[in-house]
Amino acid sequence: MNILFIIVAAILLLGPLIAIHEFGHYWVARKLGVKVLVYSIGFGPTVLKWTSKKSGIQYQLSALPLGGYVKMLDEREGNVSAEDLPYAFNRQSPLKRIAIVAAGPLVNLIFAVLLFWILFLPAQEQLNTRVGKVIENTPAAQVEMRSGDKIIAVDGTATPTWEKLNYALIDRVGETGTIQIQADRDGQVQTFNLPIQQFLKDQSQSPLDVLGFLPYRPHIQPVVHKLSEDGAAIRQGMKEGDVIVAIDNKKINDWLEVVDIVQKSPEKLLNIEVMRQGEIVQLKVMPQGKRDNMGNMTGMLGVQAQSGQINIPAEYKHTIQYDPAEAFVVAVEKTGQLSSMILGSIVKMIRGLIGLDNLSGPITIAKVAGQSAEMGWQTFISFMALMSVSLGILNLLPIPMLDGGHLVYYIIELIRGKPVSEQIQLVGLKIGMVLLGSMMFLAIFNDFMRL
Repeated sequence: MNILFIIVAAILLLGPLIAIHEFGHYWVARKLGVKVLVYSIGFGPTVLKWTSKKSGIQYQLSALPLGGYVKMLDEREGNVSAEDLPYAFNRQSPLKRIAIVAAGPLVNLIFAVLLFWILFLPAQEQLNTRVGKVIENTPAAQVEMRSGDKIIAVDGTATPTWEKLNYALIDRVGETGTIQIQADRDGQVQTFNLPIQQFLKDQSQSPLDVLGFLPYRPHIQPVVHKLSEDGAAIRQGMKEGDVIVAIDNKKINDWLEVVDIVQKSPEKLLNIEVMRQGEIVQLKVMPQGKRDNMGNMTGMLGVQAQSGQINIPAEYKHTIQYDPAEAFVVAVEKTGQLSSMILGSIVKMIRGLIGLDNLSGPITIAKVAGQSAEMGWQTFISFMALMSVSLGILNLLPIPMLDGGHLVYYIIELIRGKPVSEQIQLVGLKIGMVLLGSMMFLAIFNDFMRL
């Protein structure tokens, strides 16, 4: 994936999200009679601009597509003629200003609902929540969960899909205690209390790996079908057709076992036994280390298994089909669930339950945008919906400089009957600049550390 592709994907992702956010402010302001002067997508030097002859509004695209703004007539930012005073933003009632400021984040949340609704309309065949494997020496093994158990709820929340199950588990990130799993075993509901200790504080692992139960995974023979020309395996003598029978004396029965071991062993020398033309051949191979988008190192051998039709048993499958009304309800529910998860994560980050190294900046977002675009339009749209929710929720945080900070001032004014003093607003502005600047610096620092 080249740099140009990543940049284009990032622009296609962030451009519409920024545009609709600013359009929310713009549209409500005009509807409420406030004079708009500039509608800008991006910051910095102007790349393209034009002025509407009818409205006099200047529309522009700027060089840095990491935000935007809508400039309205305001006495605090310049002289306003007497005839234009009724159209100045600062002359509007607190309720009107609240509506204008809240419109941007709310439009992002509405846009996320629309994107999820589009994704939920087609019929989808998915794996159901029946456990395919229980990993030894894990919390699931300790409480005697079994393959074939169908998980129906996590901490009392219904989990009809693996996605909802994962969201329910992520809600417990950073916590210590137990996670309650309810499962259907041969028609009987079983309850399991899985112990957790600072759950998922190490973000390199998935919640299912930590707890020790996995979805159904098809059996794939551990036969090397293809080798990368610059991979570690081919350099150490591995050949196409080799059957991997053991790694570090651990017997291998399935290709996915090879994947699990290799990914967890970056830059670690592995003793690999392969069957070649009826004879055992001993190889010593060190998987190359490669960082993912979150900076976690994973091992790469440079080998591929035979691809082909995968047959999944009927008891592990189900088809999800929504009519348009049902799809809309599910889209609203998912947007609300993501909003709650984002807010919960922020609170846990403040409490120290989640590390600050989980903050991501524009570099990580661009890389994930590129990867999601490569995986297909549905994955890209799903990531765009997630980013739209994030943009909406983050802008509603009560931090000066953000929409949420302005909302706090206007709500206080609505209650008190007079505006917050300019001195307090100036102090708040300075605090907001420090907070946002620190967060942005940390996010970009994390991005470079992941590289």
